[in-house]
Amino acid sequence: MSENVVPLHKNTEPAADPAAVTTLTVVSDSPAAPVPLWVRSGRAMKRIATDERTTTAARTIARHGLYTLNGGRIVARRTWDGRTGARYERFMRAAEAAGNMEVAEEWEDRLQRFRDARHRRRMDLLHSPIDAAKGIGVGVGVGIGTLVALGVVLAINNGDVKDVITPLAATIEFIGLLIQIVQVVWGPALTIGPFLALLALWAVGSKQQAAPAWALPATARNSEGEPITPSIVVKALRDLGVPALRSAIKEMGDAGASMLGPIRIAGCGVEVDVTLPSGVSTNEVQNKRRKLAENLTRHEHEVFITIPQAARTVRLWVADSGALDEPIGPSPLVTDETMTANYKTGKAPWGQDLRGDAAALSLYQRHLLITGLSNQGKTVALRSLALWLALDKSVRFLMGDLKGAGDWAMWDGRADVLIQGPTDEHVIQVTEMVEGAVEEMNRRLQAPPGTVFPPLIVLVDEAQVAFMCPLKDEDGRPYGGSKATSRYFMAVRKIHNQGRAVNVLMWQGTQDPTDQNLPKLVREGAHTRASLALGTESQARMALGDKAVDGGAAPNLLRPGLDRGTLVVASDGIDIPAGQASITVRTHYIDDGAAVAIIDRAKALRDGVATLHAIDRGEEHDPLADIAHVLGDTARLRTQEVITRLSALNTDAYGKWSFGDLTRVLDGTGAEPYKSDGVMVIGRDRLARALADRDSEGSASTSQ
Repeated sequence: MSENVVPLHKNTEPAADPAAVTTLTVVSDSPAAPVPLWVRSGRAMKRIATDERTTTAARTIARHGLYTLNGGRIVARRTWDGRTGARYERFMRAAEAAGNMEVAEEWEDRLQRFRDARHRRRMDLLHSPIDAAKGIGVGVGVGIGTLVALGVVLAINNGDVKDVITPLAATIEFIGLLIQIVQVVWGPALTIGPFLALLALWAVGSKQQAAPAWALPATARNSEGEPITPSIVVKALRDLGVPALRSAIKEMGDAGASMLGPIRIAGCGVEVDVTLPSGVSTNEVQNKRRKLAENLTRHEHEVFITIPQAARTVRLWVADSGALDEPIGPSPLVTDETMTANYKTGKAPWGQDLRGDAAALSLYQRHLLITGLSNQGKTVALRSLALWLALDKSVRFLMGDLKGAGDWAMWDGRADVLIQGPTDEHVIQVTEMVEGAVEEMNRRLQAPPGTVFPPLIVLVDEAQVAFMCPLKDEDGRPYGGSKATSRYFMAVRKIHNQGRAVNVLMWQGTQDPTDQNLPKLVREGAHTRASLALGTESQARMALGDKAVDGGAAPNLLRPGLDRGTLVVASDGIDIPAGQASITVRTHYIDDGAAVAIIDRAKALRDGVATLHAIDRGEEHDPLADIAHVLGDTARLRTQEVITRLSALNTDAYGKWSFGDLTRVLDGTGAEPYKSDGVMVIGRDRLARALADRDSEGSASTSQ
């Protein structure tokens, strides 16, 4: 069956004329020309050069090569700084640029002391060859004589005269063996030595990341640590999340640059004042510290916000990236052997603030409390203050170390009392020591008006052990605790209440504060309160008080371990920028060896002290022998000092003694008080003769 197809649309296009169709035919006599070799080589080289593996390899080679080169520059600079005064001159120029002429003068003084010490060392070198030659000659002679003597002994023992030179021959053979070893090792050492030196330089450069940013690993190629510029500061403020501040910056014709003062070098960072626009308060910026630090490509601990004198202004201090993780220099107590202290007018060189300026603390009539987590540098920070004050020969110390690890052992011979140990018995001794200081305070308070008393520092380290002691005395009174019946608590409170007026001061160091191991009344009685790293904000409030924490103090933001030795201090004895309630101080580290040397200098400034290592509870006492005991090696001692030491030795027996009681005991013994340089003293030699005469009389009466 056929089907008819009916078209639905009429074909309007005309039929193509075969004669009108033109066919184009491309005729080529030769094949297409090949790509030139140099083009193909160039493309291949470009592919290889831009390949990720190639760039990574090139970056790695450049990085490690620059590590070695720049490591050499770092070592050379460190050596130059150590051998010359370049470091002092650099800090002096930085202080002058910051307009801090006092710090510039201090660095100039340090530079002069460095040059004097270097000159003395160079002068000593002129004599050292002669001294060395003499020493070598004497040593060789003594050595040969010793070997010959040993040979004689061997010859006598063995009956062979040849043994006389046996030790000497053995020594010569040993020296020859050493020479052979050196000859064998010397060649390889010369070959390997340069490679080891290059490896050491590479290690220094690698640790300091001493290479351009493009050569660093991908994880390190970021904007962290970039220089602080006005545009970066304005952008960080704009993105802070404060709507009024963001809108004001957008409306400013200069994109917010008029808000900023000049960016100044300030220690290991920069400082800039920011005048906030109307409608933005300073605390809105202060509360955004972490976000501001992140916007500035810094860590939170590297940015600090303070309030200067100008209205509606915040001062930003931004550390160089990683600068706060570098240790600060040694303490002036270690570097300046001529340094002395003055309790009333001087300030202890404690460390540096975050701007790199020297931080010094006045200790005059201020009770002290230092706290923090364990192993953060509390004892060293407390000890450095005591070490400075020990260089004032008028200051006396009563010390209790309830850790007993030897951190205060060097004070033997400088402190009047030194108790060391963690047991309950040691807590009892420390409690009685503090109570003896209370008796001394009461005696001073009853003295005639205008009487000047030498400073008495009552120092207890690890005081939380005393507060937590569960023991009770014979009357049922607890030694520890925070109630009115607690002996240690009440003794500390009494000194806090009235001791300052007569220069009896309480210093305490505690760790991990709680209401149980650091009662509220005790911590609030300290004029200077300092805290190392803590765990929580509530502990920070215990350590420094609500006012300091509300004002921005945050020891709980310090990094345990990384910020060891860094303290947040609230005190009127240290210079704190206007508008701040606290200041952060990076304390100098003084090790045990340096502390021993400082105490030796302190002992040389005054007569030796007969340090008591326990408190006599007064079961039996011999006044004449006790007076001789407290005199120790001192040739003569003021009568008032004798009475004070007797009171510390045995409060029950001598706590209420006066000059009349002392005179009554010594009357007729030949050791009566006498005047020397205008003051009444007791002589050690006279007292020794009196004791000897008494002992001889006692022996004679016994024999009869």
